[in-house]
Amino acid sequence: MSTEMRKFTAFNRIKHVLAVFALSGATLFICSLSAPAERIRNPIAVFSGLDKITGRTTIFNIRINETYQFGSLQITPRICYTNPADEAVKTDSFVEVNEITLDQKIKRIFTGWMFADSPGLNAVDHPIYDAWLINCKQK
Repeated sequence: MSTEMRKFTAFNRIKHVLAVFALSGATLFICSLSAPAERIRNPIAVFSGLDKITGRTTIFNIRINETYQFGSLQITPRICYTNPADEAVKTDSFVEVNEITLDQKIKRIFTGWMFADSPGLNAVDHPIYDAWLINCKQK
């Protein structure tokens, strides 16, 4: 076999090996991009509230876009998501919390996401009341 022929054959083998690696890498990449399951929108958000004066904890269900009065706080969930049952538990809600002040004015004290698996991350921490998301549910 001539030198040129050996170079041509070696070059073709290298091209083939590189093509196989590129194809397997692309396949692995595409498989890793499998679409996540659709998150479930729930009509009810479940919260827990603590009255620091009395030490009482209350659990309350709030329908989405409705406001619940907890002491001087008005809690309004805007959305409440959960993952499907076959995935890791992840529950979060976008919430707005207002405080009714002593002079009867409404003051926004919290707007944002609450995460049931990390209640201390974005819970409402008020001098008298605490409130945090514990779950979302369908009924």
